[in-house]
Amino acid sequence: MKKKGLKNRILPYLMVSPYLIHLTLFIVFPVVFSLILTFHKWNIISSPEFVGFDNFLRLFQDRLFWKAIINTIVFLLVHIPLQIIVALALAYLLNKKIFMRGFFRAAFFLPVVISGVVVTMLWQQLYSYDSGLLNRILINIGAGKVGWLSNQNLAMTSIAFMATWKNVGLYVILFLIGLQTVPKMYYEAADIEGASSWQKFRHITLPSINPTIFMVTILSTIGGFSLFIEPYIMTGGGPLNSTLSAMLYIYKQAFEYYHMGYSATLGVFFAMIIMLVVVIQKYTIENES
Repeated sequence: MKKKGLKNRILPYLMVSPYLIHLTLFIVFPVVFSLILTFHKWNIISSPEFVGFDNFLRLFQDRLFWKAIINTIVFLLVHIPLQIIVALALAYLLNKKIFMRGFFRAAFFLPVVISGVVVTMLWQQLYSYDSGLLNRILINIGAGKVGWLSNQNLAMTSIAFMATWKNVGLYVILFLIGLQTVPKMYYEAADIEGASSWQKFRHITLPSINPTIFMVTILSTIGGFSLFIEPYIMTGGGPLNSTLSAMLYIYKQAFEYYHMGYSATLGVFFAMIIMLVVVIQKYTIENES
């Protein structure tokens, strides 16, 4: 009986041990190690050197890092509204009984499961100045070529459009789920009262899917802040650092310049910015609902 009781007490811990090991190795340890690195100077080869708050002082004086932050915010200002509007519009259409609805639902989701590197390379060809499809179309209609990725005023916006195309399918599915949870009796009552389509959408649909809008906004924000593959492959952060995202800058500090301590400091500080933005978004959306 004692052995059986001991086995019953140990068994739950054995069952959760794989998760605890994963949590410790891949979450707790990296976070703690990063926090320790923020107070050190380390280039991987030599031993870490304690520098106190020097990395934080350098951060606040690093103009290129703040430019990367501004670039990321510009990307978010284009990407998030565009993502929400396009995804909600497509979900609204796909929620209706249209021809080949199942096919279109699958087609819009397909880019989500394709490798981000592959999608980025394809769009890089589309945006090509000399041989890109977009510029060929412009030439055929009598317009001039556009430097989609070479013009510093257009490059980040071009990347935002590409990122929206890549990810919109996921948010279409989320909005579809939200739309299908709205009780039909609300629309029937609105029809009896003679409400227009816009009034039903404004006063029934939007308030009912507010939790979905909040979730899509948060996911789009976190995904936007982690912008890396697109500028890394398409522009390398150029032209003139106009597409240098915060994540790309952190990567360069770590794996091109081997400033591991400073890179960890940038990462921790950037994570705090993301948390602050998400909290503000949550507070704003909840107060408007």
